[in-house]
Amino acid sequence: MNYSSLMLGTVQFGMAYGVANTHGKPTYETVKNILREAFDGGINALDTAPEYGDSEEVIGKALNELGLLGKFKTVTKIPRIPENCDPEKFIETSLKDSLIRLQQEVISAALIHVEEDSVYLDILKSMKAKGLIEEAGISLNTLAYKDAGAEADCLQVPCSILDHRFDHCFDHGERHCFIRGAYLQGMLLMPEKGVFVREILEKRRELETLGIPMAELALRYLFAKPGSKSVLTGVETLEQLRENLRIAQLPPLSADELAEVGKIVFPPLDEICVSPFLWHQYKSLHNIG
Repeated sequence: MNYSSLMLGTVQFGMAYGVANTHGKPTYETVKNILREAFDGGINALDTAPEYGDSEEVIGKALNELGLLGKFKTVTKIPRIPENCDPEKFIETSLKDSLIRLQQEVISAALIHVEEDSVYLDILKSMKAKGLIEEAGISLNTLAYKDAGAEADCLQVPCSILDHRFDHCFDHGERHCFIRGAYLQGMLLMPEKGVFVREILEKRRELETLGIPMAELALRYLFAKPGSKSVLTGVETLEQLRENLRIAQLPPLSADELAEVGKIVFPPLDEICVSPFLWHQYKSLHNIG
């Protein structure tokens, strides 16, 4: 079973997440409905992590009740590895705990969640031999670690129509890339008054002149990326999921459309503008409360 081109992010299942989140954490029944409709719509890949509140427990319970255990490829992560611990024991325990919460026998892919811990990738890869995982990878965040995933089976990288820091990760043979940040935590879609990164707002206004709805433009741009990939989108409501499923049925941007986008988005924005991990620095630099 290959990963579907559209992947369901589940951080919202465990906590209120995202600068554009106005609905908070969805109810358990809403989560079940989202998972059922996602499956029926062709999504077979879920992204979660132990740090996402009770997301793993919610997923396991919901899939069990829906009769969908084993129907999704699940990607989870290894939390920050403490200093002065046995990293192999920590990683193995984390994976076994995730398997219990997810009610699964094997994890499709496990990622080092904190890029500074990429030095432990070989230990994570050794968990394949123990039957705990099928693939081992890294979740990258910043340019400082842009080459850390060279030996990974798979990668999760931030990428969007305005974020090109990890474009070099695509089209590398069979290595799969999970793309997160398609909407820049919703900043590409939220009302202008809520967009505190001025450079994003300016680029967004230019992109809007192309006449393609922004949600469509953002996803279709990523679907046009080369190589094996899944575009990760998190939702809080069924309506959001249905819109993403609708867009996923549309063709990727054409070569002509990509050329028009390229005239607007290149040269790319600085990392401090497009990385949510650095937005606190942007706010401080621009005296934004």
